Amino acid sequence: MGRSSYFHFKQFSIFQQRSAMKVGTDGVLLGAWTDVTGAASILDAGAGTGVIALMLAQRSPATIVAVEIDDEAYREACFNVSQSPWPDRIEVRHAAFQDFAAQTTQKFDLLVSNPPFFENDLPAPDRQRSTARHNHLLPFDELLAGAAKLLSPNGKLAVILPSRQADNFISKAREQELYLVRNTLVKANPAKAPHRCLLEFSPVPGLLREELLVIENGRHHDYTEAYKQLTRDFYLAF
Repeated sequence: MGRSSYFHFKQFSIFQQRSAMKVGTDGVLLGAWTDVTGAASILDAGAGTGVIALMLAQRSPATIVAVEIDDEAYREACFNVSQSPWPDRIEVRHAAFQDFAAQTTQKFDLLVSNPPFFENDLPAPDRQRSTARHNHLLPFDELLAGAAKLLSPNGKLAVILPSRQADNFISKAREQELYLVRNTLVKANPAKAPHRCLLEFSPVPGLLREELLVIENGRHHDYTEAYKQLTRDFYLAF
């Protein structure tokens, strides 16, 4: 996936010159996969460039709050929202998620997050990239505690994580009375082991829906029909 100053989707573009984390497959997967059915209010925790918030605005009539702690990412998210078809439905807040969760009284039907997930790895030398990639500023416990506080009674939490961290996150979520109801394992190609998990949680226990998504067939850029179907409303190539 490209790393130029702009990334163009079918209905909007992302300016990403200053943000540490550029448009990537993880964010696009989460934005396309998340169930927006019945969601009138959505919170994007760790908005980055705003790509997930914009994808959800395209897919739903919801009002969206996007919270971002990094200065440069916040400015780019504001710009991207202002240039999109939905500036009246997306509000970008410059704040730590924990502070926002502690101060707001608003409840949300859906909370999405592509959270920083490196825990024991050495921090990246670049401060901005380290903030975006390492979860010392948004540990899983604090993300989940905030989600438990902010979700409406029938609300949902949707995240994408490395497969190796899924069990830990699921266990921590259960401690906050958030229960896994949907789990999609993501494989780069049929020969690879799953490397990502798309996870949906609810305050109400329910039957677990398990799925598998394979991104490419045997060759690079030879995308599966399932991946094309999931992302075709966004990617120009599909």
